[in-house]
This record gives sequence, C-alpha cells and structure tokens, in this order.
Amino acid sequence: MTEFEWQDQASGFLEIGGSRLEYVCHGPPPDQAYTIILLHEGLGCVGLWKDFPQALSDTSGFGVFAYSRAGYGKSSPVSLPRPLDYMTREAVDILPCILDAIGFRHGVLMGHSDGATIAAIHAGMAEDFRVRGLVLMAPHFFTEPDGLAAIAEARESFENTDLREKLGRYHDDPENAFCGWNDAWLDPGFEEWNVSDVIDYFRIPVLAIQGSEDQYGTMAQIDEIENRIYSPFDTLILNGCGHAPHVERRAETLAAVSEFTTRLERIESTVVSI
Repeated sequence: MTEFEWQDQASGFLEIGGSRLEYVCHGPPPDQAYTIILLHEGLGCVGLWKDFPQALSDTSGFGVFAYSRAGYGKSSPVSLPRPLDYMTREAVDILPCILDAIGFRHGVLMGHSDGATIAAIHAGMAEDFRVRGLVLMAPHFFTEPDGLAAIAEARESFENTDLREKLGRYHDDPENAFCGWNDAWLDPGFEEWNVSDVIDYFRIPVLAIQGSEDQYGTMAQIDEIENRIYSPFDTLILNGCGHAPHVERRAETLAAVSEFTTRLERIESTVVSI
C-alpha cells in the first residue's frame, strides 16, 4: 500500500486492492478535524467534483477527501462487465481499505447517486464507529422504471452524441467508465436489485438531499429511508432540481452539509458534566 501523507490541496494515487486510485484532499488532516469522504456518482470521478471539495472544506472547516473508484478518472480500469453487486463490493471491500490508508479517525461519508448508495451500504453492513454520519445526495436503494429509462437514454447519448468525448475530458478510459456503470444497470438481472435493508442498520444521523426533478430517482428513495430508519434523519428537498444538487443548487447544498457536519462535530465534542 502506498504511504499516504495528508496535505492541504494534495493529490496523488493510492494502491488499494490491486488498483491505482487517484485522490485529492483539502483542509486539515484527520488527526486535527472531522473528515468528509466524498463518493462520486456512477459516471463521476475526482475531476468531475471540480472545485466542490475545496468549497466544502472552506465552508465546513473540515478536511475533505475525494477519490476516483477503479474504472473512473485517472484510476486503474476495471474488468468488464462489472458484477451486479459492484456497489456492495466497493462499500465492504474497498472503502474500508481507503479509510485505513488515509488515517480516517472520525467524520462523515458523503455520496452522490452510486456514491450515496455505497456510503449507505458501508454504514449498514460495516461495523465502523469512525463514521459518525451520512450525507446521501440522490441515493438509490432499488431500481425504478423511470430511472432505468433515463439510463437507457444515456446509452443512446453515449453511442450517438458527443457524450463519449465529454467524458473523455475527465476519464482516461471513457468506455470503461461508462460501460461499467451503464451495462450493470441495464442488465435484466439488475431490475430486482434492492439494498434497502441496509437502512435498518443505520445507527448514525443521516442527511438526505434530493432534487424533485431527478430523472434517475424519485422521492420513493427518500421515503424508503424515512420509513425504515431508527436514527436522526434530516432532508433537503430541492424543488426544480435534477440529479446533481451540488451543481444545480450549490449554495443550498453546501450550507446544509456544513450545518449538518458542524452539528455532529459539536455534539461529539461537548463534555456533559454530571
């Protein structure tokens, strides 16, 4: 495993699970402050977060770490097709190794789309007391017909428009990145995919952020959390917003995440006198 030294605005690569994973970190290191771990969407990567990690660190005052999963950005490619449980494998097998490698001590997992699902699975399946809270942007716990239709439309765009070229600006292998995500979601066996039961095991506060016009998932995903969760649950529902709240409604998203994480850190650091 590559030796890791946290430095503000540092970038580089970690050797994890036989893959070379690119990363970037901002703000104070894990031994000085809370750390927010950013988990990207199904077509995301470090580069596609753009300056959001820096803005999140500046707004919250916490450290922020983002990495590109294998198959994305400048990270190593993956063998295709991906297994249909690829998000569970990432959450259980890879993410703990990354948290160990960077010296993660306490903080929050913040995921977008696939990344939100990975964060949720980790919280529900791994006994990881370092994770004090979850921020889930546009999460999905089960498939929906409209979401699958939107993913099929993305396939058409990749094959017939300049989407491949656009993805190539951020991914070394856009074919590997796109097909790894799209082929799995459009596999007939994926229609029955459902990981909602991980919510039953949440024992930490959760903030869910959802756009009302998200083409990939509806409020049913948020309702699933509300109906099953036993721990504190906050929501930010953004009317007129699509699948990317951190892009489309950046200021509101930053404010909500900063308030949520600051509250968690304040509660944890409070000493109660008896």
